[in-house]
Amino acid sequence: MSLLHEAIIAEKYGLRLTIEQLAEALGLAKNTIYNQIANGSFGVKTYLDGKQRWTDYRDLAAYLDAVRGSADSRA
Repeated sequence: MSLLHEAIIAEKYGLRLTIEQLAEALGLAKNTIYNQIANGSFGVKTYLDGKQRWTDYRDLAAYLDAVRGSADSRA
């Protein structure tokens, strides 16, 4: 896992991100994220704290590393 990704995400968003922040970081609409969470296909771990859904900055960094690692250099 890239500590650089973790540091950049934590610096910009803090230690946990709202769905709105997650959408901004990934370039997705927040409704897209909610839909993918609902159908079990969203790649970043999220959790509920009260009524608010969050993701940990380390989980976003791990997801970005995994996506980068699976990128096809021929594309």
